Amino acid sequence: MQPKEVFKSMSPYKPGKQIEEVKREFGLEKIVKLASNENPFGYSKKVDQVVKDEAVQFDIYPDGYATELRQLLSEDLAVEPDQLIFGCGADEVIDIICQTYLEVGTNTIMAIPTFPQYKHNALIQGANIKEIPLLNGYHDLQGMLDAIDQATKVIWLCSPNNPTGCMINAQSMQQFLAQCPNDVIVVLDEAYHDYIDSPDKPNTIDLLHKYPNLILLRTFSKVYGLAGLRVGYGIASLPISEALNIARGPFNTTRLAQQAAIAAYQDQAFVDRTIKETIKNKQAFIRYLEQIGLECYDSEANFVFVKLPVSGDMLFDYLMKNGFIVRSGEALGYPNGVRITIGREEDMQDLQVNIKLFLDEHVGDEFI
Repeated sequence: MQPKEVFKSMSPYKPGKQIEEVKREFGLEKIVKLASNENPFGYSKKVDQVVKDEAVQFDIYPDGYATELRQLLSEDLAVEPDQLIFGCGADEVIDIICQTYLEVGTNTIMAIPTFPQYKHNALIQGANIKEIPLLNGYHDLQGMLDAIDQATKVIWLCSPNNPTGCMINAQSMQQFLAQCPNDVIVVLDEAYHDYIDSPDKPNTIDLLHKYPNLILLRTFSKVYGLAGLRVGYGIASLPISEALNIARGPFNTTRLAQQAAIAAYQDQAFVDRTIKETIKNKQAFIRYLEQIGLECYDSEANFVFVKLPVSGDMLFDYLMKNGFIVRSGEALGYPNGVRITIGREEDMQDLQVNIKLFLDEHVGDEFI
């Protein structure tokens, strides 16, 4: 049996190198993974007790409505419970949006480069893709508006953007939504919104109330440290959330994931420590990059994209052999650079040493 025609030009998602794989390949005892924007500080210790308590519940189907988690979030975010849709990570909600609104004969608009699953899932549904190049790491919002036509169904905004980390500020977001036709869905992926330290951060929940064509995406995989449990969610107007839930599988988030998300969400002290330490370490790392002559895009996320005078693969290979896994820009649309997750202070200091050694060896005296 042959798959859809479009599959012939596509390939499966390829995750970054895994820790055990790199240990075996290079005979290393310690690996610092800074490739997938995971939380280097782990997750709330309150989750451990939840895991123990829920270990006796595996024979029962989970609550498909995610009642407890739904109630917690709806009260805290001041939205109606039915405005929420939960997924096996925000990735699944992206897929559900594509299933609901995209088909052959429609098109969807996104930045390039940005999170690749927007394009991947849209292509599976047969939609045409309009990619608008970033401007120095930022979304070209006017270019995206200009690309809208009668067949446009969905626009994807990632803020802070992956892989550059650049944020769409409050004024720009408001202006974009005001100019966008109200029959075009705008998906704002806020996977990294917790890390934003800028006073220009938009209040997107307020925007959600004003613009019924807006969908917000959030996740428990980043600041909450639950990437392995796969739980994310969308927030939308009631007509949109109702439509999305038609395409959602009935038991798509596990009971364990739901209960762990509740525990993690309620431990604000852990979240605050994570954010504070991440911002501190990011600022120190950026200052070091400036000292050695390297630049990165403006980042409001828990990662930075470092611009290089050589291929990102070269630094990727060098760091991997020395116990650091980062993400080469070759796979992200920016060949001369690497995306680096901000890790623990001691690990970032060791990383700095290795980057300097690489530059001395492969670039020369320009970097001092």
